[in-house]
Amino acid sequence: MKRVFITDLEGPISKNDNAFEITAHTIPQGEGFFTIISRYDDVLADVVKKPGYKAGDTLKLILPFLKAYGETNESIKKYSAEHILLIAGAKKALQSINSAMPSYIVSTSYEQYVHALCELIGFPKKNAYCTKLDLDKYSISPSEITRLKEVKEEILQMPVIEIPKGAKSLNDFPPELREAVKRLDEIFWSEIPMTTVGRILEEVNPVGGFEKVNSVQDIIEKIGTGLADVMYVGDSITDAPVFQNVRASGGLTVSFNGNAYAIREAEIAVMSENAVVTAILADVFNKSGKEGVLGLVKEWDSTALKRFGAEESLYQWASELYPQRLPAVEIITDENRNILSEKSSAFRKSVRGVGIGALG
Repeated sequence: MKRVFITDLEGPISKNDNAFEITAHTIPQGEGFFTIISRYDDVLADVVKKPGYKAGDTLKLILPFLKAYGETNESIKKYSAEHILLIAGAKKALQSINSAMPSYIVSTSYEQYVHALCELIGFPKKNAYCTKLDLDKYSISPSEITRLKEVKEEILQMPVIEIPKGAKSLNDFPPELREAVKRLDEIFWSEIPMTTVGRILEEVNPVGGFEKVNSVQDIIEKIGTGLADVMYVGDSITDAPVFQNVRASGGLTVSFNGNAYAIREAEIAVMSENAVVTAILADVFNKSGKEGVLGLVKEWDSTALKRFGAEESLYQWASELYPQRLPAVEIITDENRNILSEKSSAFRKSVRGVGIGALG
């Protein structure tokens, strides 16, 4: 039996949302611009369920605008390498896990950021799946630059889309939000594709949603195991399809400081500012499988770590960091899902900041 550890990058390993940060750095009022596009992404992926569209495709929707404002492969690489913010203990945790079991990163982030982070923490790049991006190969005319900057200003005047609770279609949205979605549809699926730079939307394929599912499938085929032997850690809407797939096949799904989308689909909720918890859960999973982890979480305290066979060095690490009480770790149930969603979303914002923490 060969168990495998697979994790998202931004959230469980780093505090960054690299695409959000690059947009904020490059485009005037970029934070607000990115937030509007990200919420539109949530609508297409989770409500409209647009054919061929997946959560995380925000990362291609923003690219024509990043190009218009002068971003290049080198500038993205440089900014990414200089602005990595790791979750406390992430390097040590990943090194511990990777020394004990096959370990992989599956991230929607651009490869420039993912590779820079892998270099920083000493994680093998070959074990990282991410969004390939060669921005320099796309041309853009002066008139397109002018027009995209005008469209950016138009988008900034739109409301930030809040999905109404229980919404099943756009008909459940208020009129002003339906109008915003309609206009964004025109921009991204009719207007931009007609430009020279618009082929970015066709050719760049972010690793989110079903592409994360495909990546996980590729991993287990390579190492010769099954989804029941996968521990997957994620935190957002881009991880939801993987959570569904792994959970349905008997694997273990863990939300690390996850938002409502992650809590909706995962089995265990972790709220921690330190990755030691991930290392402990992975260690017990490697030794005792999913049932071992669920047993540990049911009795979650320092004494339970020893009873369930957590590595002594991990026990000592956790005890030094948390002499009184371990970070919150709970099994997600129908009864506690809503309250855990609120708690985890709030904790997520405290760790990563309100702007990033509020993204899907």
